[in-house]
Amino acid sequence: MSAQLAAPGKSHWARPVLQEGRRVVPLDTLLAPGPLADLVIAQPRPLEPAENVALDGWVRGGGHLLLFADPLLTAGSHFPLGDPRRPADTVLLGPILAHWGLVLREKAETGESTGMPFPVHSPGELVSLPGGPQDCRIEAKGLIAQCRIGKGSALIVADAALLEPAVGPESAPRARALRSLMRRAFAL
Repeated sequence: MSAQLAAPGKSHWARPVLQEGRRVVPLDTLLAPGPLADLVIAQPRPLEPAENVALDGWVRGGGHLLLFADPLLTAGSHFPLGDPRRPADTVLLGPILAHWGLVLREKAETGESTGMPFPVHSPGELVSLPGGPQDCRIEAKGLIAQCRIGKGSALIVADAALLEPAVGPESAPRARALRSLMRRAFAL
């Protein structure tokens, strides 16, 4: 992650939004998230069991997480397969989501979705697990889950299309949507 953020060239439209009023600290592992108050994770690689434990402990201890978890990423990447800078084509977060009482499913329909609060493309669906912890409010047809977890919280988005590269007039509404999600995720 550090190499991707330090790469020369024009920065991604989301970076200035993420930096508004806060310092961005790239993490290559979740084994020791440290004294961070807020954490944004977008389309992560599969987490090691110890990373799931560390992430859960960090959130339960009072951390606030904004997680973009897309079961079917539609954006292309100029990084080759196997390159750690390439976003995962499918997110594999079943263990941590199940621990929080959720499952992320692929939806049968694909393509652009209308009537959503921000751009989505082939979004997933977050569903409460029967008998699991029920401290999550699911909205927007399963696109978003807002969960209280111990002393902390997680706002989980079942699509990552919002974070796709955008230029010109296309980036302004995306920036507004990302700011809105960050306010929701980090205000609790």
